Amino acid sequence: MNEHPQTPAPTVVPSAPAPAPAPATEPITVRTGELAGGSDDPGEVGTAPARPAYDPTFQTTTALDPRPKVLEDGSERPYVTIVLPCYNEGAHVLKEIDRITAAMNSSEFTYELLCIDDASTDNTLEVLEQAARDFANLRIMPFRRNGGSGTARRIGTQQAHGEIVVWTDADMTYENERIPELVRILRDDPSYDQVVGARTTEEGTHKWARVPAKWLIRNIAQWLTKTRIPDLNSGLRAFRREVSLPYLRLLPAGFSCVTTITIAFLSNQHDIKYVDTSYAKRAGVSKFHFVNDAYRYILQVLRMVMYFDPLKVLMPPALWMILIGFVKGVVDMVRHPFYFPASTVLLIVSGIMIASLALLSDLVVRSRDGV
Repeated sequence: MNEHPQTPAPTVVPSAPAPAPAPATEPITVRTGELAGGSDDPGEVGTAPARPAYDPTFQTTTALDPRPKVLEDGSERPYVTIVLPCYNEGAHVLKEIDRITAAMNSSEFTYELLCIDDASTDNTLEVLEQAARDFANLRIMPFRRNGGSGTARRIGTQQAHGEIVVWTDADMTYENERIPELVRILRDDPSYDQVVGARTTEEGTHKWARVPAKWLIRNIAQWLTKTRIPDLNSGLRAFRREVSLPYLRLLPAGFSCVTTITIAFLSNQHDIKYVDTSYAKRAGVSKFHFVNDAYRYILQVLRMVMYFDPLKVLMPPALWMILIGFVKGVVDMVRHPFYFPASTVLLIVSGIMIASLALLSDLVVRSRDGV
C-alpha cells in the first residue's frame, strides 16, 4: 500500500490590525437652562445651524430646523408656537385665547398656543384646563412656583414645537389678531430674524413716569447698539426659534427679557423689523413695579451691551477721566510748579485702570466660542 506524504498545513501570517476609525467630532451643544420648579430642562439640546445667504426666492426656513417633522404623538409639527405667560389672568385669559385662536384659524399657518401658568394664585389654571378641552391647538405648561415672565418665555421657547415663536401677553393690551401678519413677514423675507410690534401709544400704569424713563432707556440702547429702536420693550414679537436658542440663557426672569432679546439680536447683527401697533389699557392688575423694574431695565441694557461690546461702555468714561486728569495736571503745574495733587493722580490712574479693564473684557468677548 502506497502512502501519500501529508501536505503540511499552510502557515497563517497574522495581518496588521485595521486602523481605528477617527473619533467623530463632537458637535457644540447649546445648553437650554433649567425649568422653574424643576431640575434639568428636558428641552432639546442641539446646535444652531448657520443661516443661508439671502435669497429672494427663499420662502421658508424649514430646512434649517433639524428636528423631526412629526411629533411623538404622530401629529405634524406646527409652524408657529405662540407663548402666552399667564399669572393671575383668570378673569380674561379665555377672551385672549379666543382672540388668538380665531386669528390663527383664519390664517394659513399651523400653530400651537402654549399657555404657561406661572403658579397663579387665582383660578387661571382651572380656566386653562377647561379651555384645553375646547381648543384643539392649546397646550398647557403649569409651573409649581412663580418664575417671572422672563422665565416663562424662556422655557416656553425651549419647549416650543414651532419654527417661528411668538411672544405676547394675556392682558388684552396687544393686537394679537395681527400675529399672522408678523409671521408672514418672517416667512416671506428670510433677511429678518425678528419682527416686533412697536407701540404707538402708552397706556400702562404710572404713565407720567414710564414715558420719560422708557425714552431715556431706549436712547441709551440706541446709542450703545447704533441702531434705531422704535420700541425697546414691546411684548408682542415673532422670531425664528433656532436663531434665538443661543441667547435664551441670557434672559432675566422679569419683564426686561423682551429688552434682552432685542439687544441680543441687534448686537449679533440679526435684523429686526418694526411694525406699528396700538396698545390698549390692560385688563386686571399690572405686575409692573416702576422703580424696581425701571432700575432693572437700565442694568439689563448695560449688561447686554457689556456682554457683546464692553469697549462701548467702559472706554468712554476711561478716556474722559484720563483727559480730565491730564488737563487738571497741567493747570496744577502752572498754579503750583512741581506739585501734583492726589486727586489728579487718582483721576489718571483710575482712567488707566478702567481702560485696561475694558481692553481685557473685549479680549474675553472676542476669544469665547459661540455667542
